[in-house]
Amino acid sequence: MTFNFVRTALAVAGLGLAAGAAHAESHAAFTPENPECIAPANPGGGWDFTCRQVGKSLQDQDLIATTMQVVNMAGGGGGVAYAEVVNKRGDDDDLIVAASSATATRLAQGAFPGNTMDQVRWLAAIGADYGVIAVSAESEVETLPELLDQIKADPTSVSVAGGSAVGGWDHLKVLIAANAYGIEDVRKVKYIAFDGGGEAVTQLLAGSVQAFTGDISEAKGFVDSGDIKVIAVLAPDRLPGEFADFPTAREQGVDAIGANWRGFYAPGGMSDAAYEGWVSKLGDLYASDAWKEIMANNGLAPLDLQGAAFEGFVAESVAQIQSISKEIGIIK
Repeated sequence: MTFNFVRTALAVAGLGLAAGAAHAESHAAFTPENPECIAPANPGGGWDFTCRQVGKSLQDQDLIATTMQVVNMAGGGGGVAYAEVVNKRGDDDDLIVAASSATATRLAQGAFPGNTMDQVRWLAAIGADYGVIAVSAESEVETLPELLDQIKADPTSVSVAGGSAVGGWDHLKVLIAANAYGIEDVRKVKYIAFDGGGEAVTQLLAGSVQAFTGDISEAKGFVDSGDIKVIAVLAPDRLPGEFADFPTAREQGVDAIGANWRGFYAPGGMSDAAYEGWVSKLGDLYASDAWKEIMANNGLAPLDLQGAAFEGFVAESVAQIQSISKEIGIIK
């Protein structure tokens, strides 16, 4: 099996990474009374990071007046949270929800039954998070080719854990790496899904699985604590700063790139004033020096999209992931 999409698919990932978008004019008139962010996974993963870091930063920058409540709502690869927003919180002006390439993937594959991207309003991106493949610190595996050689020799010998469902973004990243290495039937790669990256790493540390596929923001804390080692970053070049020690897949001869955008959606019935207010606040945050420093410290790449530009980007991502998923037989 060959993926025609490997070079272009990560237009899904890379689409607009360097794109600029005009920030909405200030809508200071809207102030959420009880700002809330739903992280559609357990604590410790990328969605949790997105809610907590953005909530704190919005308050630090005086863009919201009170502390943002973060609610973890795991289940269905984000589907439980999506259904909650569509069915029960459809006109809540104070609510935003963390989203990513994983959200677009689930929507593209029809994995949120009865739900489509048009049922919510897409607010803004706050950066893009490159994918990583990691093993436990004690693992004898030191490089990505070593891991892929094990999979090639005996696909049943290596289980790879990720925080998205089967066919989800974490799964697709490891399939792209496997295919780029010449593993023809990537459907034989053993992938085990967990509710968030934190849970997937816990299973890696317990020895239940042999490798982890996720994003650099998810992996960073576990690298700092000495629990895991990153054997490949799915970036075109080495990342700057404290991430510079992590080798890319490409420099190891595996031409695989995967970046996960991070951003937010809001209830479909949110008022225009609230929508424009949130878009403006997130745009102002993104433009701040403080956020640029947070991006650098957490391995986030630029992705400057708000409002209609972000909605168009998500729509394009969903369409591209649908075609990828058909090609690998995830959907018909």
